[in-house]
This record gives sequence, C-alpha cells and structure tokens, in this order.
Amino acid sequence: MDIRALEEGLPFGARVGGLTAGQLQDEDIRARLQQLFEDRGVIVFEDVEPTAQMQVAVSTVFGPLKDHPVNTVARADRDDSALTGVIEIATGDEKCVVEIDGKPLITWQPWHFDHAYNDELNRAGVLRSIKIAKDGGKTGFADGAQIWRDMDPAIRAKAETLEVLYNLDLRYTHQKFGLPKTFRELRPHDIDMEAMIASKPRSIHPAVWTRDSGEKVFHMTPYGCQGLVGDESPAAFALLSEIWDEAMRVIKPYYHQWHATDMVIWDNWRVLHEACGCNPNEERIVHRTTIKGDYGLGRFETTPELSGAA
Repeated sequence: MDIRALEEGLPFGARVGGLTAGQLQDEDIRARLQQLFEDRGVIVFEDVEPTAQMQVAVSTVFGPLKDHPVNTVARADRDDSALTGVIEIATGDEKCVVEIDGKPLITWQPWHFDHAYNDELNRAGVLRSIKIAKDGGKTGFADGAQIWRDMDPAIRAKAETLEVLYNLDLRYTHQKFGLPKTFRELRPHDIDMEAMIASKPRSIHPAVWTRDSGEKVFHMTPYGCQGLVGDESPAAFALLSEIWDEAMRVIKPYYHQWHATDMVIWDNWRVLHEACGCNPNEERIVHRTTIKGDYGLGRFETTPELSGAA
C-alpha cells in the first residue's frame, strides 16, 4: 500500500493507494488500516476495485455493517444479503433543490454528523461514487478535533457542557441557524416529513466529547437541531448560533473530488461532513455503507408518557 497525507497542511486524513481485495485478508494490513483510521479520521482509498462487494469488504475492516435507521432510504439491493447496509443516494425529482450564491444545487446537505436524530451514532461511513456529476458533487470533510483546538477559549467554555436536542426534521426552512447567508430553497423534499418526525423521539448528544485518546472533539450540527436540553428558547438558539459561527470561522475542511475508483471512510464520532450538491440537471449516484460502533453518549429524550410518570 501507498500511504500519504490527505492534503498538505491538514492535521487529519490520509490517502491509501493500491489496496486490493487480497490484501484485506491480511490481519497485519487490517490492523494497520484500523490504526490509520483511528489516528487520521478520514481515509481516501484510491484506485480500488469499483464494486459493491469491494466496498463491503473495505467497510468490514473497520467494524460490522449497520442498516440505515430510516426504512424509506433507498437500498442498493434489498434482495442481496451480501449488500445489506449499502444505501443509494441519488438525484431525482423527489429531492430538495436549493440555491447558494445564486447557483441551484441538488443533494446538498450542510455540515453535519450522521444520524444525529438517533440515540446511537454509527462509527463510520464509507462512500463510493457510481455516477459522478461534472458540475459539482464534491464532499467536504472537517475534523472536530481541529475545530475544537482552534476555537476561542471563551466560546469553548460556553460549549463544553451543552447537551443538544435533535430530531428528524431535516427541512431547511425549519433550520434556525447555520445556513449560508445566500441560501434559498427552490424545491422541498417530496416526502412526508411530518410522518417521519412523528416516528421517532428526539435524541440528545453532547456538543463536545472526549476521545479515548483524551482529545476533545467539537461535535455539533444545526441540521435537525431543536435546541438544548431544558431550553428551547430564542436565547438557546442564539448561543448555539454563536458557537457554530466560531466553529465555521476556524474550520479547515478538505473537499473531495470524486473518481470512479475512490472510496472514502470517515469517523462519524469525530468528523463533520458536507454534501456540496451538484447541478440539478445532472445525474449523481453514490453508494454508502454504515459501520456500527459502541457509542454510549447519546440517548432519547424521556417524556412523561414514555417514562410512565403522571
């Protein structure tokens, strides 16, 4: 394998070239990749076999696969048990179209960590691009450890003990902070969002947490944010917005330009990511796997009805 820095000057990420399916049977190589992932947070695998089977093989180096928690999300192949957990993200008439800086974009998503609306967070995700858009379609990755280190200590003090409420409301028109200043929604998602929201209780996650290494990580997103535990007032959102704006001031992102033989894994407990969107007139298809992990920091909100209290 050829292992290199992801990009000069970035404090996270790595590139791995030349990985083969045969090498994935070698326990020493698997252990080396697991340690690289733990140390660097993002790995771009270059020039790998562009198949769903190889994506599953790469993914399972880092842990068992987890199916997506929302059943309506498209699967790559529901009838093939070998591809359980491989979901498909594609452009289509049901997808939301937004406008940023005057440019229409489809499959855009702001900086976030995956499954914030769930009590359990997956350990990682692996992406592979099946149909690459010529106009846009990049994916951004940013290191929560770097963000935390570089934030103003006064803002860090405000964020450190916060517990944030999330739900499945992914409508941008309901997002209270964190959207680009030039953001405009041109077409909403064609799904019954109200029914999806009602299907799950709200989740709670810390805005900052500490890795086993002792390193602290900024881990927050405006996407689906419903306020703070015990405080959903305008003042709570003003505080969250202040913290988020500081994180965006110091962020040092990497933007990946896709090739057909790329696969990318990122640490969902450490790394925020962003789907930059593409031209709505182009087709873009991405396959994604999700890796389980033993995350013990999240929980669902307990209401009197759920707890049995009067």
